[in-house]
Formats: sequence, C-alpha cells, structure tokens
Amino acid sequence: MRERIWLWLTRLWRRPGIRISAFGSAALLVALFAPLFDQFLPDSLAQRFSRDAVLPILNILASSMLAVTTFSLGIMVQAFRSAAGQATPRVYRLLMQDMTTLNVMSVFVGAFLFSLASIVMFRAGFYGDSAAVIVFGLTMVCILMIVVAILRWIAHLSQLGSLHHTLTLVEQSATQPLERLAKTPNLGARPASDAPRAPDSSKALLSPRSGYVQFISLAELNEQLEKQDATLWVYTPPGSWVLKDTPMAYVDGECDLDALLENFTLGDERTVEQDARFGLVILSEVASRALSPGVNDPGTAIDVIHRIERILWSLGQGMSDPERDAKPKFDRVIIGTVSANDLLHDGFASLMQDGGDRFDVMAQMLKAANRLSKSDWSDLANAAEETRAATLGIIDRRIDDPDAVKALHQKAKET
Repeated sequence: MRERIWLWLTRLWRRPGIRISAFGSAALLVALFAPLFDQFLPDSLAQRFSRDAVLPILNILASSMLAVTTFSLGIMVQAFRSAAGQATPRVYRLLMQDMTTLNVMSVFVGAFLFSLASIVMFRAGFYGDSAAVIVFGLTMVCILMIVVAILRWIAHLSQLGSLHHTLTLVEQSATQPLERLAKTPNLGARPASDAPRAPDSSKALLSPRSGYVQFISLAELNEQLEKQDATLWVYTPPGSWVLKDTPMAYVDGECDLDALLENFTLGDERTVEQDARFGLVILSEVASRALSPGVNDPGTAIDVIHRIERILWSLGQGMSDPERDAKPKFDRVIIGTVSANDLLHDGFASLMQDGGDRFDVMAQMLKAANRLSKSDWSDLANAAEETRAATLGIIDRRIDDPDAVKALHQKAKET
C-alpha cells in the first residue's frame, strides 16, 4: 500500500490541474496569512510601504497574469496536439507531464491568484498598514519568479511541439525504466528462468478488472509472502494486458488473495513507471508514422533508429557492469525477464516492416545491428545478430534493385 500511495501521489503531482492548483493554493495561503506578521515589523517600514504603493502593482499583476495564463494555455494545448499528430497519440500523455511547462504555468496562475486575493483583502479591510509591507515584499518575490518563468517560457517555446523535443521526451521516458532494469534486474524479483515452475496446487490470483498491469508493489508483496511462507509466480509483468477474472499470478501457500491483489495496479493505458518496453514501443510508432506514405520522412525514422540504438547500448553497458548487483531483493516473487530480443523487437520490428523497401532506412538498420552486436552484454549482442539476419531477409523480399540488395549485404559484413 505504501508504494501504491507514493505512485498515486507522484502521478497526481505530474497532472497539470493538480500541480497548478497546488501552486495557486499556496499563493492564496500566503496572501491570507500575511497579516500574522504585522507585529514583527517596525513602524518606519509601514510608513514607507503603504497600501497605496502596493495596490497599483497588484492590479497590474492581476490583469496581466490572467491574459498571460490564458494565452499560454492555448499555446500549450495547440503545441501538444500538433506534436501528437506528428508523432503518435501515445506521446500526448508524456507531453502533459513536461515539467518546464507545468512549472511555468503554475507560476503564472499562482501570481494571478496571489495578486487577486491580496487586492480583495485590501479592499475588504483585512490588511492593515503593516500588512502592506509583507505584501510588498511578497509581491517583489512574485515578480522575480514571473521574470524567471517568462525567460524559461520564451526559451521553451522555441522547441515546444517540435518533433525533436517530442522525441527527446520520449527517449528520456524510455531510458529511465531501462536504467532501473540494469540496476535492479527483474524489478528485484527472482527471474523465472532460474526458478522452479509453479506447482499444480498453487492458487490463481484473478484480475479484478480488464486493463494493463501498470505497477506491482514488489516490496510489500514480498513482505506479505514472507509472513505466510509463500511464493508467488507473476505471469503478467508490468505492461501486460489482462482480462477480468483471468489469472495474473499463482501463489503457493496459504495467503489472503485479496490482500495480494492490492499490490497490483491496473489501468486503461500503459505507463513507463515499471514497463521497460513501452518507451521503445512509442519510439517505434513515431518512426512508423514518419515512414507512412502521407508523411514520407525517412530522416525521422533514421533519427529514431539512432535513439533506440543509444538507449540499448547504454543498457548493455549497465547490464555488463562488473559491479552490478544481480542478487534478487524479493526472493518470494518470481517474474519473467525482459530479454534483449524483446527490446529489439519492440524497437525495430515494425520499423523494419514499414521501411523495408527503403535503402537509406535499411542501411541504418544494418549499421545499428552491427554496432549493437559488439555490446559486452552477450544477450544484446546475440539479439542484434538475429536482428541483422531478419533485416537482410526483409531486404531480399522487399527491395527489387539487385545492386541495392548487394550493397546492403555488403554493409551487413562491415564492422
């Protein structure tokens, strides 16, 4: 339950409405509690910074921040929709979690609510002369935050909604779960390849609803299993689609099945918290759309190939690190391993099919496979060699020019 609560809090904090509302609420609280500090201020400051010095600034902030916020929201939505149309609908959720955009919008809304609340407090007579000093100081801090936010917003607008910015966000989202995979293999559980099969007497954990497995609270799940001296075989790792009342896992031992099910988070969409393959799937979708006849942008597909290659190469370095601790942390939970073959298939399979008749795309595919075959992670090297063979098979079937086929076969031999 602790991990699920943290997961939901993290997701809420990344939602635009929640984050902006939190900043706005904080601004309102600051405006409401400003009079509490009246007694700590000398009279000389109260005479210097009166309400007549503060109210004009607050009026300017209230009117300007409302216009800036409305204008920025329109730009944000339009840019995100344009990016989703250029790339894939799956990137829209990632774009809505762009921290720079959310922070800038939060500052704008917070400044508007602070200035509006302060004006109301002044007009209603809740602020005395001493409170005007506090409000003036807070207004100066607010102006400084607005200036910094505007400068960040101007720099961010130059790339917001561009395909490059979208691909960068997707690459970052794909890299994080794979880095965790390298540091904590199998999410800390025992790999199914090194564990016995579930006995016939084991009990099935049936899915309470249809959807994707988004998150598994392995630490708490392991604690419950240790108390009951039981073992759990997870057949649906994060990213799996399950139907209601179908088995997600099997447990050997006397356990409260409902309590175990509480550690599985299901949803209507795949997420990247624990799903190491989803980010590569999104990148592959971007490349496939770029290769569609309506777009015809092989350059973007080649860019995606390089990004996937970079991600997998970094993963290979992490997996082959001699200091890597591969010992399971949750030995009561057994789960399948995300293999190098799975990752290469997610990243390149549809891309090769959609670009199989293009010399430039397939040439880059062969180069990527050749480079990945030199990885110190043997699983990735072997999977890359299989990918190279599959690429050559597609080339033989899809490209009609014998000279082009011969040239590509020659590239496959280059190291």
